[in-house]
Amino acid sequence: MKRSRQPSGKPFICQDRGEVSLHFGMATVQSRMRVSAPNKLVLDYTRSMMAFLLLKPEPQHIVMLGLGGGSLAKYCHGHLPDARFTALEISPEVIAMRELFAIPADDARLQVLCVDGAAWLRDNPSCCDVLLLDGFDAGGLPPQLCSQGFYDDCAAALAPGGVLASNIWARDSLRDTIVERLRRSFGDAVLTILAEDGENTIALACKEANLPSASLLRERARRLSAQQPVDLESSASKLALALADGAIPDRLQMLES
Repeated sequence: MKRSRQPSGKPFICQDRGEVSLHFGMATVQSRMRVSAPNKLVLDYTRSMMAFLLLKPEPQHIVMLGLGGGSLAKYCHGHLPDARFTALEISPEVIAMRELFAIPADDARLQVLCVDGAAWLRDNPSCCDVLLLDGFDAGGLPPQLCSQGFYDDCAAALAPGGVLASNIWARDSLRDTIVERLRRSFGDAVLTILAEDGENTIALACKEANLPSASLLRERARRLSAQQPVDLESSASKLALALADGAIPDRLQMLES
């Protein structure tokens, strides 16, 4: 295994057996890329985050807080040709690694900004119809990225009908608090699913829109499966179970369109 030398807490990479991974410490992996298939979503939680397509099948502008190794940026750039993607990354050291992770150069559909993502979202209301949250540092999830004010700003950054997908590390003691804060910001239209290995929780929230029914989720998954190699049918089943568990009160009418 080859490992770059970085001061403690700084991002570094490891190269092993045809894969490149991004770390802040050896205990956790922030991102992983298969060199032979740089656009493939290797980590299970990234595949689960693509469940946002079941709620927003034709996104126009996706904003992501946290670039990492660019797995989701590359996937969306390659598989959603009608969507723009803006990545917000506070660390210039992470951005400096973009070529190592085969992240394409900025173009009309992809932009990487070196900014404080929380401040940028606060200053850009109604800027996107999909918002992905995957911002972590060496200490885990920064407090400024899980406060009630932050999630209120996230809701404001979405256009009506927009969708948020947030990665929550399952071992984080704040998980239940985070989900409750999301519900304060988005109302009852919040669902959670576990990623494949159970280490991460993915929270999905709709702004000013009703959640689709279980049958519509499954129909969308079948329709999208030919273009999206991320097992959306499994995600649809998980979301259907969340709906069946009574997570959504009766006053929310499930859409069939």
